[in-house]
Amino acid sequence: MIRKMEEKDISDVLQIWLETNIKAHSFIDKEYWTGNYEMVKQILPEAEVYVYEEEKNGQIDGFIGINDCYIEGLFVKESAQSMGIGKCLLDYVKSRKTELCLCVYEKNVHAIYFYQRENFLIQAEETDEDTNEKEYVMRWGK
Repeated sequence: MIRKMEEKDISDVLQIWLETNIKAHSFIDKEYWTGNYEMVKQILPEAEVYVYEEEKNGQIDGFIGINDCYIEGLFVKESAQSMGIGKCLLDYVKSRKTELCLCVYEKNVHAIYFYQRENFLIQAEETDEDTNEKEYVMRWGK
């Protein structure tokens, strides 16, 4: 089930955010993610976030954060990956928007393949000022 994030979900969402970022971005120092944890914790309640909740046990397995048409992040916890949850979250947002864009690190090959499979196209290449890593700007439109 996909639903809007509630305050009671924040600690689960933050845990998924931290663990998934560290694993998916092993090319970035772990301290970068732990150092941004408190800032993300502060801004998360104001963000437009949708969670994927397992109906059987009420456990949150993933989430997507949106700012207008920009995907701030799409995260699925490791134990629930490759089960279609990321696609479900993305399809949920696609059904409500006419276009979407995002940035993805060039070294995050799995994410790039995922978004390309979901009809996102690379529009530009940039460098993330915070990490000094190359990233792609990707866009999808109906």
